[in-house]
Amino acid sequence: MKTILVQISVLFLLMIALPGSAQNVQDKDFFIHGDILYADSIPSKVLDEVIIEGKYTWKQRRQMRRYDKLMRKVLKVYPYARIANERITNIEKSMSLFETERERKKYVAMQEERLRKEFEKELVKLTFSEGRILIKLIDRETGNTSYELIKQLRGNLSAFFWQSIARLFGSDLKDEYDPDNEDIMIENIIVRIESGELKVASRQ
Repeated sequence: MKTILVQISVLFLLMIALPGSAQNVQDKDFFIHGDILYADSIPSKVLDEVIIEGKYTWKQRRQMRRYDKLMRKVLKVYPYARIANERITNIEKSMSLFETERERKKYVAMQEERLRKEFEKELVKLTFSEGRILIKLIDRETGNTSYELIKQLRGNLSAFFWQSIARLFGSDLKDEYDPDNEDIMIENIIVRIESGELKVASRQ
């Protein structure tokens, strides 16, 4: 055993003492690259990345589960917030083309019915918490709370009515998006979505 260790040591010393700028030693089993350091050839090898994680505390594991659960909900409702922004922008542009308030109300009612037929079956399947996240995301995407959007499109009475309904289910159409405090985790998830790291759920 001692003889083998000596032979290995000698081989290693010969390998790093070879003259030249940068040395490469290769056989069937290994490849070692040599770099020049202070006129000596020093063997170097790039190792695979190894991630070392400490043991998670109970609190950290709970936070991770909470984040994962929130992420699934955001991935599910985020597409609807984007669609809402797109449709509202188009409706607002079209409304400027009508000359009378009656024509605008008729147009809004028609669009509302169209949206109901397209999305009602999907949206009624959302949980209360998913609905609250969607309300937040609509504010993020459009720059207006759901209450303000209804008020602008349908008037004060409609906004008050739907706010009352939302309150019965523990929601608030006046909820504003707060990416720096209350909704910081949601914002983190959306940044990951927009960077392409996370993929949103496909509509059924």
